[in-house]
Amino acid sequence: MSEPHSHTAHAHAHSSADWQEHTLRTLTEAGHRKGGARNAVVELLAEQDCALTAQEIDDRLRDGGRAVGRASVYRILELLTELRLVQRIDVGQGIARYERHQPDGDHHHHLVCDNCGTIEPFEDPSLEQAIEQVSRRLSFAVDEHDVVLHGACSDCREG
Repeated sequence: MSEPHSHTAHAHAHSSADWQEHTLRTLTEAGHRKGGARNAVVELLAEQDCALTAQEIDDRLRDGGRAVGRASVYRILELLTELRLVQRIDVGQGIARYERHQPDGDHHHHLVCDNCGTIEPFEDPSLEQAIEQVSRRLSFAVDEHDVVLHGACSDCREG
């Protein structure tokens, strides 16, 4: 029964390592010098399953004994977004979250609770097909997209 889970975990670990290696190589090829702060942010993002705010990234680095400095975190995230290595997701109320950009196009979308701020990833093949159909119908080449659905999570609805 745990076989599919271990396969999924292995696939996630493999794609995380691939993303981290690809990202560091891309940064070097683009002429950006190596640095401990940059490597710490890239390593942390590689370990995540979903998007984090810059504040959460800063907090997790600090908790892990790798204080980088908030300004450096923002600069690094800006650079990674510019190079399309990280996707910036605006979840409303002036809050942005960041997650690995998957070169293979594999991605998920997000549900955001406007009450408690919880963010949940979701995948929906039918939604992807609908976006592809809109792209064809309107003759518009969609390079990337992210769907953010706002509402109330089950905890907030029950409370």
